[in-house]
Amino acid sequence: MTGVAVLLATGVSALALGVGAVALLTTRSWRTALRVLLDLLVAAGLLRLAGGRSWPALATAAAVVVLRHLLSAGLNAAAASTAPPPTAPPTTDPRTWVSRAHPHRGPAGHEPNVTGRIPL
Repeated sequence: MTGVAVLLATGVSALALGVGAVALLTTRSWRTALRVLLDLLVAAGLLRLAGGRSWPALATAAAVVVLRHLLSAGLNAAAASTAPPPTAPPTTDPRTWVSRAHPHRGPAGHEPNVTGRIPL
């Protein structure tokens, strides 16, 4: 069982690099590709841990999990800081409304529009 699990872990680690590259090429997002790569490396670390119950295998799996969490937190923080600011809600000030029924009235609704234009 130990040899099979280590062999599977090595295979998953190799495939993680290939799948990460494919994710980068298809999505054009390095953040998505890095997340896919880290998830597969966590899977490989857990397979390696299942194969060899030793302190180095446990330390390796724990290091990969901690690295994944730190990078995910950093990527989420970076994505939140680059998000566009929310737009302002539309105004509800009735003085700026244009009356379609009475376009000759000004912005306040009672003043005549001297220029002949409808204020927007």
